[in-house]
Amino acid sequence: MTDYARNTKTELIARLKGLEAKIAKAEAGPVEPMSAQKKLGQTTSSDSEKRLRAILETAVEGIITIDERGLIESMNPAAERYFGYQAKEIIGKNVSVLMPSPYRETHDDYLRDYLRTGKATIIGIGREVVARRKDGTPFPIDLSVSEVRLASRRLFAGFIRDITERKRLEKEILEISDREQRRIGQDLHDGLCQQLAGIELMSQALEQKIAVRSKADAASAADIAGHVREAIRQTRLLARGLSPVTLASEGVVSALQELASNTEKMFQVACRFECDPPVPAQDQAVTTHLFRIAQEAISNAIKHGKATHILIRLTQQRGKLVLVVSDNGSGFPAAVQKQQGMGLRIMQSRAGMIGGTLVAENNPAGGARIVCIVVLNAGARQKTNARGRKKEPS
Repeated sequence: MTDYARNTKTELIARLKGLEAKIAKAEAGPVEPMSAQKKLGQTTSSDSEKRLRAILETAVEGIITIDERGLIESMNPAAERYFGYQAKEIIGKNVSVLMPSPYRETHDDYLRDYLRTGKATIIGIGREVVARRKDGTPFPIDLSVSEVRLASRRLFAGFIRDITERKRLEKEILEISDREQRRIGQDLHDGLCQQLAGIELMSQALEQKIAVRSKADAASAADIAGHVREAIRQTRLLARGLSPVTLASEGVVSALQELASNTEKMFQVACRFECDPPVPAQDQAVTTHLFRIAQEAISNAIKHGKATHILIRLTQQRGKLVLVVSDNGSGFPAAVQKQQGMGLRIMQSRAGMIGGTLVAENNPAGGARIVCIVVLNAGARQKTNARGRKKEPS
């Protein structure tokens, strides 16, 4: 049996599609006597099935195949290790059993829509999603889905890689980055701002001392003091951006409001924050990552999109927090949409750390838009309901 363990995901998909092409070529061959044609079809089908089994059994990628109804037909040894199931336990069940909510409830709808319309939202697109082990534990995976046509039917093959360790390292890097940002912000506020304040006082004292001898020199000293005051103001704004006090003390709503205000002051652009109450309090991780996503989106809008108007909007919809940052800038170039830059990858990672999803897209009317959706935790929903507000459907 051929060993496919060293093949990459792209190579495995190519081999599966090669089976499809081989079958199509055989079916399109010259017309032969019925018995010979039938024999050729059986031989081709048998050969294809053997090759498919070889790929499934030896590939290092987890591979699961399902039929058009979403029922599992095969699970290779790598996928068995990922999910904790033996193939015989899972074959014949709907693939949604391997997904946590809310993905479980929507998977069959995606499959039906594709079969009806042919419009792919998942097929052929690699993405990070959350899967569910046999014991109910969720874990992050990298998933690519390919459609494979066999002799008389078609199936869908999912190529899976457990990225738990990668996400752990990403989380550690982001936490280190956040700590360094807070440290730098505190150093700017407690160190540089204090030194600048001392220089301002010295300039004012110098102004008073030389005023009796030269009004022109005194005016120059006053100008120096004024520039130092402006430097102090800018440094304090920068420090608050790196280490926002309201983020920990008052939550994400107040922090985003302050972010919008500081953006206007620092960059001289129109930045507005809107929030539809009630938005329940979240844990520190959700609050921090949402704030940093908004901060990065604003930075990209100003630096790359040259935006002059930015809107930050936070809403609660059906048990989910939705953060949208939109602008009137130049939007995302096609090259950026195909291959994400560092800023977009960091925002994607931050969204993943809190179990959310993030989409970067161009607005139909111009400009760019970042949308981050996070499922509210049960505790937050209970707090919201305890205040007497209407319960949001989950």
